Amino acid sequence: MSIRIRTTPLTVVALAAGLALAAVTPALAGTASAPARPVAATTAQGDPRNVTQRVTDFYGAYIDAVWDNEDPASGADAKALRSFYLSASARKKVAAWENKNHADGILLAQNVPVKWKVVYTGSGMGHATSRVTLTWSDGKHPEVTRIDVQSDLTTRKITDLKPAD
Repeated sequence: MSIRIRTTPLTVVALAAGLALAAVTPALAGTASAPARPVAATTAQGDPRNVTQRVTDFYGAYIDAVWDNEDPASGADAKALRSFYLSASARKKVAAWENKNHADGILLAQNVPVKWKVVYTGSGMGHATSRVTLTWSDGKHPEVTRIDVQSDLTTRKITDLKPAD
């Protein structure tokens, strides 16, 4: 019995120290690795048959590629996305716009937006139109621009882009 009496207080002290350490460790860990910006839980889904969804997918991937311009692959990625999502005639129109304006013909700007949104605005004569809203800054009064994007309903390719009225 004398052995049990000696180990019991030692066990209680070790258990108390362990519980105290377990309570403090998460609090200390949270302060050291907190993200610079809180991230909200999001969900995403899509349908490759939906032309507005394809415009959304294109703008999301394209903005990601040009945002990461430090990555050596970003230029090739942006070019590949244009080849896949835009019709040949749309690529020619974009290139002509870029030569004239010395800016990105997909974003119709020299900078990269911080946010984007795409909404369906109508369809007719084999085409659907989506409005892309690009947000260029954060804050109470962010600057936005809008682009009307026309897509072919059969091929789902983007066939035209122009500033929205």
